Amino acid sequence: MKTEFLGKTLSGPFTIPSGIVTTATSIIQYVFDHIPEVGVVTTKSIGLEPRDGNREPVFSQYAPGCFVNAVGLTNPGAQKSLELLGKLDIPEDRFLLTSIFGGSVEEFVAVAKILAPVSDGLELNLSCPHAKGYGMAMGQDPDMVREIVSAVKAVVDIPVSPKLTPNTPDIAVIARAAEAGGADGFCAINTVGPGYTSAHGHPVLSNGEGGISGKGMLPVGLKCVRQAAQAVDIPVIGCGGASSAADARAYMDAGASVVGIGSALVGLTTDEIADYFTALESDMEGGAEVAESRIRYDIDMQFRPITLVNNTRVCEDIALLSFDRKINIQAGEFIFLWIPGLGEKPFSALSDDPFTLVVIDVGEFTHALMDLPAGTEAYVRGPHGIPVQPGEDATIMAVAGGTGLAAVYQVARDFGNAEVFLGARNADRLYYLDECREIAQVHVATDDGSEGYRGVVTELLRERLQGMSAQELEKLVFYNCGPGPMVHAAEKVQREFCSAKQIFSAIDYLTKCGVGICGACASPDGRRLCVDGPFLEAI
Repeated sequence: MKTEFLGKTLSGPFTIPSGIVTTATSIIQYVFDHIPEVGVVTTKSIGLEPRDGNREPVFSQYAPGCFVNAVGLTNPGAQKSLELLGKLDIPEDRFLLTSIFGGSVEEFVAVAKILAPVSDGLELNLSCPHAKGYGMAMGQDPDMVREIVSAVKAVVDIPVSPKLTPNTPDIAVIARAAEAGGADGFCAINTVGPGYTSAHGHPVLSNGEGGISGKGMLPVGLKCVRQAAQAVDIPVIGCGGASSAADARAYMDAGASVVGIGSALVGLTTDEIADYFTALESDMEGGAEVAESRIRYDIDMQFRPITLVNNTRVCEDIALLSFDRKINIQAGEFIFLWIPGLGEKPFSALSDDPFTLVVIDVGEFTHALMDLPAGTEAYVRGPHGIPVQPGEDATIMAVAGGTGLAAVYQVARDFGNAEVFLGARNADRLYYLDECREIAQVHVATDDGSEGYRGVVTELLRERLQGMSAQELEKLVFYNCGPGPMVHAAEKVQREFCSAKQIFSAIDYLTKCGVGICGACASPDGRRLCVDGPFLEAI
């Protein structure tokens, strides 16, 4: 479906709104290369300086397909974004819409100057409802909207399109102010709110409140697009609650040229997103409603209480935490541990019965876990991710370093016929050795030789593979988990003897939402660890 938008003929009539999925350049490039239906790719909002954003939880589900989020405008800053976006290969029939924000007119102008050279257009975030001093705080004032748009237009020679907030008495007034400032188009709407969700008497979001999105926002989005489009004569991107061809048609009937699909992508793998957009465009052309059936309304983000029974220190910065019950989790999946007031983080389960985690002290959250007293009530959500599926006659070789054993122990235990390779700096940092030896052949390597092989675990792995026959090598399936350098080194050795399709690796990329929406866990090839993994097939 060719679409005309702000001077370009696009390959498709859809966009993914700012802050959803296409938040890393590797994901953006994947969409450019594989999903032509998405004619406009919108970046996350970028500010002048790097911003960490809010601590997790940042994303909460209050009903199927309905969400509240407060990511907090996380971004690497304008200069770093210039470097990253500048590496993109943008097809002629695509439009890179770079979302920017600022705390003043001057900041908007500064960011616009930096990022305009690598962008097809700029989206001005005048609508974020949960970041104090930004977004909605400016976007509710028509004079401020006109001033910001006019100031940015004066310093760039590409289209400028503000994103409007629904949290205003009359969005038409804001749209007219944007047009008066010289806007080439606009996007409506950003999230509604802020709103609040709770679980077990505690606010879920670390920010307390967040923007409301998802299926329930469709009537609000349609109303705002219709009112704003009738007030001005510039192109409109319409978004908010759309998930079907009927929704997209409704937005186009209301005046939208391009339709944003956002929360509908929650839980979908990268391949499933591509299939979804193919179905959605086919539905638009043929009058069917197939795409809607692909939406994951079954995603479970509810928290369940657990109680800490034992906190056993392995060494200065590693501890094992055992809880009071079994958690139903398949090999390869992961969960989130939430402690209200402190935050949440994802973990592989070292054991599902009793539920046991291995923790390494790498930040504020994990540092607090090191001395968490028995009897502490915590909460889990999940499991998330894709369970592993080795072939029936496969020989499993699991390679782990650091806390990586937690991701591979259950694989070896549940499927059998396994060898486990454990690497550590010294013997004091090894754990669960007896349990591993009960279910698999175990190979240990320590840097100082205090336990097992003296050297790195990948050298021990190479020695083992060199002694295997071609027939034995063909039956191997590798599961690697640990620090990035170790995993990459293991993959390099494994490729010397076996094909890439036999290798699956999990690296500890930053994971925030767990359902594929924030894009924080993007891999270099554009896959997202939380929905496409955590074990990603080597390519």
